[in-house]
Amino acid sequence: MDIRCRTEPRPLRLGLTGGIGSGKSTFGQMLANCGARVVDADQIARSLTAAGGDAIGAIRTAFGPGFIGADGAMDRAAMRSHVFADGAAKARLEAILHPLVGAAIQRAAQAAEDTGCRLLVLDIPLLVESGRWAGQLDAVAVVDCTEATQIARVQARSGLEVAAIQAILASQAPRERRRRAADIVVYNEGISLTDLQAHARQTAALFGL
Repeated sequence: MDIRCRTEPRPLRLGLTGGIGSGKSTFGQMLANCGARVVDADQIARSLTAAGGDAIGAIRTAFGPGFIGADGAMDRAAMRSHVFADGAAKARLEAILHPLVGAAIQRAAQAAEDTGCRLLVLDIPLLVESGRWAGQLDAVAVVDCTEATQIARVQARSGLEVAAIQAILASQAPRERRRRAADIVVYNEGISLTDLQAHARQTAALFGL
């Protein structure tokens, strides 16, 4: 792995990505346990679409009150079904969320860097698909597994139908594309959590942790 030479006094930035059900978030938490600071794009998106979140007003305007639950948060199930059936709706939702998520990631990254951390991990599910982060990263790590394993894991944790999971998979970059973009590939297939932790420690060590 060739980490870019740089002169500015900031932490090394590792982009972390992987398809749904790959174990990316688990691996990110393991990196955090090794001393990395992790900025989680999924958590940011959930906060933006929670009751009172910064995206709620724009979502209500663009999609109507039917996509806002009684609790004031975006109805994630209804929106998921809608955007996977309608490409234009998906583009409208992304146009609302992506700039807000990107700005929030930058703020969180700056706050983490101000603490003097050695390694900043940007956990971004659509890192490869977006194409906007490459110039801001020193390396990219991809957590990878087979599609069958992804489906089984997502079913076990969410109860979604296979067709719904396959629609999500189809909306994400193919495994081969993610792997080509990676400096580090963590193959999370048929291994224990202890083995995955060992991979996390090895990855952290590459960045001086």
